[in-house]
Amino acid sequence: MAKLKNIIKQLSVEDYQSIYESLNESNAEKSAYLLKSMREKHQSDAKIMEELEVNTNAYYTLRSRLNQRIEEYLLQQMDNPRADILKKVANINEILFTKKKAIAIATLKKLEKELLDYDLSNELTIVYKSLKKLNINSSDSFTYSQLYNKHVAYTLAVDKAEDLLAEYFKKYGVYAMMGRNERSDLELNLLRTETNNVTKLYESHRLFVYQSCLNIFHRLFVESDEELEMELEPIEDILNEIQKIFQFYELDSNYYHLQNVFEFLKLEYYNHYKVYRKAEEFYDSVNESVATLITNYSLYTFPGQFLVSKIKRHMRMKTLDRIYEENDGLFHDYESDVNDIPNYLIYCCYRCLACYYVKKYDEAAKWINQLLNTVSLKRFPYAHLEVKLLLALQYCLLDDYDLFHQLINSIQRQIRLLGKEKCEHLLDFSKILKISQSDAKKNKHDKISVLAEKLRSYEFLSFMPTLLVPADEDFIASLASN
Repeated sequence: MAKLKNIIKQLSVEDYQSIYESLNESNAEKSAYLLKSMREKHQSDAKIMEELEVNTNAYYTLRSRLNQRIEEYLLQQMDNPRADILKKVANINEILFTKKKAIAIATLKKLEKELLDYDLSNELTIVYKSLKKLNINSSDSFTYSQLYNKHVAYTLAVDKAEDLLAEYFKKYGVYAMMGRNERSDLELNLLRTETNNVTKLYESHRLFVYQSCLNIFHRLFVESDEELEMELEPIEDILNEIQKIFQFYELDSNYYHLQNVFEFLKLEYYNHYKVYRKAEEFYDSVNESVATLITNYSLYTFPGQFLVSKIKRHMRMKTLDRIYEENDGLFHDYESDVNDIPNYLIYCCYRCLACYYVKKYDEAAKWINQLLNTVSLKRFPYAHLEVKLLLALQYCLLDDYDLFHQLINSIQRQIRLLGKEKCEHLLDFSKILKISQSDAKKNKHDKISVLAEKLRSYEFLSFMPTLLVPADEDFIASLASN
C-alpha cells in the first residue's frame, strides 16, 4: 500500500488533477474516490473499504488498477521527449536530402547531444554514420568513423550483457529446482564472470546496472561468503549508486521499470541480513507489483523468490492466514507462463500453501494437480518430490485414503531412487504423513512431534516448499487426529 500512497502524494497538482478527471470521465468513480482519499485524507484501508463498500479482494483489485492507470499516465508523460528525439532520428534522411550541408551538420550535432543525454547509443550510430558521410571530404570523417565504430561495439556489448543476464536467471531457476550442485554453481559463476568482463569494456552506467542486477542476486542467493564479502563493494553502496543513476536518468523508460527489480533486491538484501525493520520499507511496494514482477521481469531477476520470502515473512509474523485473502486482488489479471517452469512451479506452490494456511485443502490440492497436469517435472526430481508431498499432505488432511496411499508409495519409491541421505527432510515429512494415516493410534502424537522437531531443524535452501509448512502444534494435532 505504501508505494501507491507515496506515488499519489508525490504527484504534481497538474498530474493529480489530470488523472482524477480522466478517471471520472471514464466512469471509474471508485478509482477516483480512492485516488482522492489517498491524496487528501489520512484514512486506514479498512475505512476506505467501508466507504467504497468493497471487500478485501475487490479493494486490492481496485488499488492495482489505479496504480496501473497512474503508471501509464506517468510513462506517457515521460516518453514524450524521447519520442520527439526518435522521430528526429527517423527523419535524418530527409535532412540529408533537403538541407544545405552546414545546416544538416548543425542539426545532426544538436541531435547527437540530445542522444548522448538520453544514452541512446543505437540511435547515435545512425547519427555518426550520417556525419561520417557528410564529412567524407574532410578530416572529421575519420573522427566520426571512430565514434560510429565505438557505439556499434558498445551497442553490441549492451545486447550481450542483456542476453547474459537473461541466461543467468534462466540457469538460476534450474539451479533452484535441481538442488544445489557443482555443475550448476560452475555455470552460474561462469555467466557472472562473463558479465563482469563485458562490463569492464566500457565506462557505462547501463552495463553497471545490468551487472548489479546479477551480482547482488548472486551474492545473496548463490555465493554468500563472508570472507569474500569483505573484499567486495558493500551491496548497500551499490544500491545507493544505482538509485543515483535512476534519478539522473529519470526519463529513461528502462530505468523507470527496473526500479521494481532494485526494490525487490533491497528487500532481499535486508532479509538476508535479518534487518527486518528496513525490509518492511520495501515489502508493500514489491507486494503491490508482484504480478507484474513475475510476468515481466524474469529477464532481469528471479521473481519467484519474492513469493518464498513473502511466506517466510508471514511465518515470522505469525500471519500466514492473511495471504489467501489478498491473492485474488494481487493476481486478478495475472497469466502464468507455463514455459517458465521454475517460476510457475513456485507460483503454484505458493497458491497451494496459501490455501493450506486457511484449511482450504481441496483448493490447495487443485493448485498442485493443475501444476502436475500442465508441466513435466521429470527434469527436477527433487522439486517433483516436494510438490508431490504437498499434494499428499492435502489428501491426508482430506482423508482421501486411496489417493494418499497411491501417492505416498510413489514418493517413497522416488526417495529410494534418489538416495535417502540426499533428501532427509522429505523422508521425514513422508514419515509424518504415513504415521498420520496409519491405523495404530498409540503414541501417534508423540511420534509426529519427534519428526516435526527434526523438520524445524533443517536449513531452508533454494526450493523447499515442504519446509514452508509450519511444523507447529497445530500441524501435529491435525495430523495426529486422523
